[in-house]
Amino acid sequence: MERLCGPELPFWVANQTFHTDRPDLTECFQLSVLAWLPCIYLWAVSPIYLFYLKRNNRGYIMMSIMNRIKTVFGLLLWIVCWTDLFYTFHELRQGNSQPPIYFVTPLVLGMTMLLATFLIQFERLRGVQSSGVLFIFWFLSVLCAIVPFRSKILQASSQSEVTDKLRFTTFYLYFSLAVCELILCCFNEKPPLFSSAVTDLNPCPEATAGFLSSMTFWWFTSMAIKGYKMPLEAKDLWSLNQRDSSKVMVPNLLREWEKEQTKAKSEQHLSTQAVYSKPLPSTTNHITGGGGGGGESSPEEVEVLLSNQKTAPHKPSFLRALIKAFGPYFLIGSAYKLLQDIVTFVNPQLLRMLITFTKQKDVPDWWGYALAFLMFFTAILQTLILHHHFQYCFVTGMNVRTAIIGAIYRKALVITNAAKRSTTVGEVVNLMSVDAQRFMDLTTFLNMLWSAPLQIMLALYFLWQNLGPSVLAGVAVMIMLIPLNAVIAMKTRAYQVEQMQYKDSRIKLMNEILNGIKVLKLYAWENSFKEKVLDIRQKELNTLRKTAYLGALSTMAWTSAPFLVALTTFAVYVTVDENNILDAEKAFVSLALFNILRFPLNMLPQVISSIVQASVSLKRIQDFLSHDELDPNSVDRKNNTTEFSVTVVNGKFTWGKEDPPVLQNINVMVPQGSLLAVVGHVGCGKSSLISALLGEMEKLEGEISIRGSVAYVPQQAWIQNATLRDNILFGKAYNEQKYRCVLEACALTPDLEVLPGGDMTEIGEKGINLSGGQRQRVSLARALYSDADVYLLDDPLSAVDAHVSKHIFDNLIGPEGALKGKTRILVTHGISFLPQVDNIVVIVEGRVSEMGSYQELLQQNGAFAEFLRNYALEDFVEEDQAIEELIEAEELFPEDALSNHTDIGDNEPVINEAKRNFIRQISIISADGENPRCRSVRRHGCSQKKSPEPQEKKKPHEMEKLIQSETAETGRVKTKVYLEYAKAVGPLLSVFICFLYGCQSAAAIGANIWLSQWTNDASTNQTKENVHMRVGVYAALGIAQGVLLLVNCLLCRAYSMLRAAKLTHYNMLQGVLRAPQAFFESTPTGRILNRFSKDMDAIDSHIPENIDIWMRTFWYTLNVLLICSALTPMFLIVIAPLMVFYWWVQRFYVATSRQLKRLESVSRSPIYSHFSETITGSSVIRAYGRHSAFVLMSDLKVDDNQKSYYPGIVSNR
Repeated sequence: MERLCGPELPFWVANQTFHTDRPDLTECFQLSVLAWLPCIYLWAVSPIYLFYLKRNNRGYIMMSIMNRIKTVFGLLLWIVCWTDLFYTFHELRQGNSQPPIYFVTPLVLGMTMLLATFLIQFERLRGVQSSGVLFIFWFLSVLCAIVPFRSKILQASSQSEVTDKLRFTTFYLYFSLAVCELILCCFNEKPPLFSSAVTDLNPCPEATAGFLSSMTFWWFTSMAIKGYKMPLEAKDLWSLNQRDSSKVMVPNLLREWEKEQTKAKSEQHLSTQAVYSKPLPSTTNHITGGGGGGGESSPEEVEVLLSNQKTAPHKPSFLRALIKAFGPYFLIGSAYKLLQDIVTFVNPQLLRMLITFTKQKDVPDWWGYALAFLMFFTAILQTLILHHHFQYCFVTGMNVRTAIIGAIYRKALVITNAAKRSTTVGEVVNLMSVDAQRFMDLTTFLNMLWSAPLQIMLALYFLWQNLGPSVLAGVAVMIMLIPLNAVIAMKTRAYQVEQMQYKDSRIKLMNEILNGIKVLKLYAWENSFKEKVLDIRQKELNTLRKTAYLGALSTMAWTSAPFLVALTTFAVYVTVDENNILDAEKAFVSLALFNILRFPLNMLPQVISSIVQASVSLKRIQDFLSHDELDPNSVDRKNNTTEFSVTVVNGKFTWGKEDPPVLQNINVMVPQGSLLAVVGHVGCGKSSLISALLGEMEKLEGEISIRGSVAYVPQQAWIQNATLRDNILFGKAYNEQKYRCVLEACALTPDLEVLPGGDMTEIGEKGINLSGGQRQRVSLARALYSDADVYLLDDPLSAVDAHVSKHIFDNLIGPEGALKGKTRILVTHGISFLPQVDNIVVIVEGRVSEMGSYQELLQQNGAFAEFLRNYALEDFVEEDQAIEELIEAEELFPEDALSNHTDIGDNEPVINEAKRNFIRQISIISADGENPRCRSVRRHGCSQKKSPEPQEKKKPHEMEKLIQSETAETGRVKTKVYLEYAKAVGPLLSVFICFLYGCQSAAAIGANIWLSQWTNDASTNQTKENVHMRVGVYAALGIAQGVLLLVNCLLCRAYSMLRAAKLTHYNMLQGVLRAPQAFFESTPTGRILNRFSKDMDAIDSHIPENIDIWMRTFWYTLNVLLICSALTPMFLIVIAPLMVFYWWVQRFYVATSRQLKRLESVSRSPIYSHFSETITGSSVIRAYGRHSAFVLMSDLKVDDNQKSYYPGIVSNR
């Protein structure tokens, strides 16, 4: 530095800087280090920043007045800096030589100002509204200029006049312009042209927030103020950021997952190639989801393959897919965590210096103020960094949940029927709610996996410097705790798997109960099913109790760990050498380090526990996503070569690849525009044939081709929870004339008159407020409105009354119906309609027995004639019994139904007289292929149901909307809610638990007070006499703390909280089962399942943890305030206004945070409701090609949920 500054300007003078009441830095230091620091930063960052801007173009920002001013100020700064440079050259020419620093610094500063001006313009062209890089640069420039700013004023005041007037003037010009640039940097530019911020109705202000606003989360303030003034509603929420939406996140994960599957398949293929000498035939109609080999082989080959798979199983890794998809964004949070960990250890060093300062005499006072300010600044910096780390972690967790829900939903739409058997709706709802939540919880503290060991190592390093080798005793204690924790983690994982199995069983049973609630109530089976649910719940609680025991042990071990480490270290330190004296500096700096050690040691078991839970969830999700998928190419939709609309050649189909074939040797050709009837006995494979044509079955052999679009009417009508009109339109555009024709053809017009809102009446989940016949007619109307080329009708007339089925056949399906000219395949038992069809296929035991027209088949006198004779004889046997029952029920059929069907009978070709009479009975007593006795009883039951139906419909409806939106509570959580929970725990027990928490906190504070007394012995030279007594009491207080903690954990988590969870679940189950039928009609199943899965999980796991954290924090804060007030009464003057301020901040924040939590909970249920509905109608959705539309609907519901979750995350910052 002497070369640059010369001998006259020293670089560092300690007496001028430290040992004086008016500290100042030397001119050389100011001109070199302080001037160059911002420049070095900007030149170092610029290449990376320019590369980033080149890769990320957000659009073009028009040049504003502010941008022009910034640019002008930048150029002025360059002129000011180079004025100094040219003035130095001028002095050189005058013979007044200056040191080289006067040439170098203005040159470097001028070049840097030009770079900053270039960046201002380049950022504008790349759409950057607020620059963090330039804000930091201007902030550093102003900060570094403050010292020379003061120095020059001090020099000017000490001298009579300013010696170097030009440099004095240029510096203050430089300082003023730098401050102006810093102020301008705090404001935002306008959004880029054509950006989403302009088009969005309610955009999230984060996207347009400035650097300072983003760093301090100030952009959230507007929502916090709104939430404080009035309860937030869904319409107040901002739109979700594009990068966090399902549209971006789900494809991102699925892309990585597909890569993993492809990789696993290629590895599997290579291994099988190595084992097999001949390739295996693979013709099954499914896509393997997780890379299992297909086909058949000899036992020897299977044996070889099995042995090979045992040694090297190839499964796609869902974890790797998650890491690749979300790892890079998560790493930014990890970088913040690393920075925070380093800053954490600055405070103990500052504390050491502060304690040393208090001991020293004759030192300047400004040292103490500087150290206090540095401690405060470090704490603020640490908080800022920590919250940004948490923000990245929480957002990653949110994105992971979005992606997992989206992936599961998409998979559930395409899994094979064999896979569906092994996975119930309840299990998949659990995957979406509980398992996806596990990943969300894990990401929050996942960085502790590497951060905790780093913090422990740094803490031990500083402790070694402070206390020497005595620290090894503390390390030994920590090492001893590791095996204990490992055993606990292994056992916890086993219990976790067991608990999730019970949870799945419980949700599965609840789903079955809710789906069959009408039957349950009719048979009064509520109590028996309640017992079944409670039995599973008890097993689940027993597992939770075992987990709680282990958790209590783990918590005690790790919470006591810092204390045990401190105790052993201090005890060894004072006993190994008499010269080792525990003074205030050693004790409290060590204690500060032990407190830093406390967090990683406390968090490590929780992180391990979360990882254990997430690993269970990971395996469950991975198994589900690895299920086989239906092959979309199994049915050829592009075959235009033949005149046949539907062709099946040598078809052989099965429901599962391990199952025997259901349909064999199927050869069917349906000409364009014809009506084909499929008949046969129950279980012969009629519905299976329709499923095969839809591509729902595994195709073992043969070819299927369907020309054009398909409409499908299933045997059990699938109705959405939407208006009647929406159910019929099913995504198509509304056409009034066409719509009215459809209603007329499907005999729905009379029903609209009795429905309270006409076709805008909302239909409950699974069509619960429609009769079976109405549901089937809505399903037919949907098919007709879709205007498809091929219609697959799976027994649509069995659920409707005789005269209605006649109307539907004549006006819709038949040769003169609305569908004439379309290709129709009708599965039916209605023999009366068969003479009017073009062709008939007779299925016997999974094979096509006969195919031809009605007359041809009768003349053949084969299976079809036998089928007619069997039906006729069955009906003859049952005729008398049926008529007697009908008379008993006093049921009168419309005369036109009988006369119409008699007319049909008269027109039929020559059939014996008996058979003609039986046809009348067939039309009345729905011949659906069950045994005759069951059939007549069933018809009798249907008839009984008919008479009260119109009366039910005529009841006045108070509102048209059946399913009411789930409403969120507003305002504060009512005291009644807390009291209910305390009552469930037990009032006396609740008070006793609070008291134990107080005692535990008192023991912890007591140990610190005792330590301060111990350090006072050093000043009175009593250290040797009191060593054993001091160590003994310190140990006793610590052990008391550990024991109280263990008792508390056992009482809280293993007994009282589980008791509350059991009682809450029991009351909720009791309430649901005792609810009237109207409740189930107006409440979606998903909403109820959400209560029993996600909300119950919160009561089981999250509430006990949150109560534990709250109680510990409350008592610790209270004890600290009491001790500080007792020791320093002046502290009360500060604490009173501070407490008022914090109370106000708490009220201000909680109002918004609480409401966001409620909105998030309310918007979660529709995700599961929509999912359960989709699963039920997946075959209909696929048949109509509405797969993408339903995926989009699910994504929108997830995004709506995240719209309230995301501000909730930010409000916690």
